[in-house]
Amino acid sequence: MSKKIAFITGANRGIGFQTALDLHKAGVSVVIGSRDQKQGEQALRKLREAGEEADMLVFDVTNPSHHKAAYDYFHSRHGRLDILVNNAGIAAGGFPPVGPEHSTADVPAETLRRVFDTNFFAQVALTQTLLPLLKKSPAGRIVNLSSILASLKFHAEPGSPIYDAKSFAYDASKTALNAFTIHLAYELRGTNIKVNSAHPGWVKTDMGGDQAPMELADGSKTSVALATLPVDGPSGGFFHLDQPLPW
Repeated sequence: MSKKIAFITGANRGIGFQTALDLHKAGVSVVIGSRDQKQGEQALRKLREAGEEADMLVFDVTNPSHHKAAYDYFHSRHGRLDILVNNAGIAAGGFPPVGPEHSTADVPAETLRRVFDTNFFAQVALTQTLLPLLKKSPAGRIVNLSSILASLKFHAEPGSPIYDAKSFAYDASKTALNAFTIHLAYELRGTNIKVNSAHPGWVKTDMGGDQAPMELADGSKTSVALATLPVDGPSGGFFHLDQPLPW
């Protein structure tokens, strides 16, 4: 069989781009999705300069027609998809979490819908569209980019690492994404497909900010590990690096 084929959404920069680079090093042929064509082409040039196969799709995860175009691309060129990394996502506001966009009592309904549309509904819809192609892979892998801020246990537990770091719209959208991971993994039990949620860590990116403790080079490690799990690897889990996180 030819190289494994991976599709990474939101991969023109940050953790998504680093994931693409690291999957290349693992021998995977990567297709990156980028909302901005110019930024996507710049990222593609960097990948190809690394000497590996790569391609780019202009891709907005909230656009259903782009989901269909992605399906048509992988179906016509490869007949399957081996790895889907649902990396694209947005935050409700800046850090520290101050303002109505973070508040449970004051968050505007429009903000909730916008964040959920990108971080949850679009991820579910894209995965549903590409699932027939993943089922054709001998070892399909789905990685949902979540966050430790999705953990209900940690949010409810005084003294936990995130107890005072609440951003309702973002946190709730990632909690919903984790529920999708659990349910889809259950439905796909007994198949060759593994589905897991990844917490990349607090990483120095445009979203994470300069005060984040982790370097970008480490931010992709969890996604890459889950995208390349062996046959006996876990499914339906929530991980940071090789450590399980509480739901």
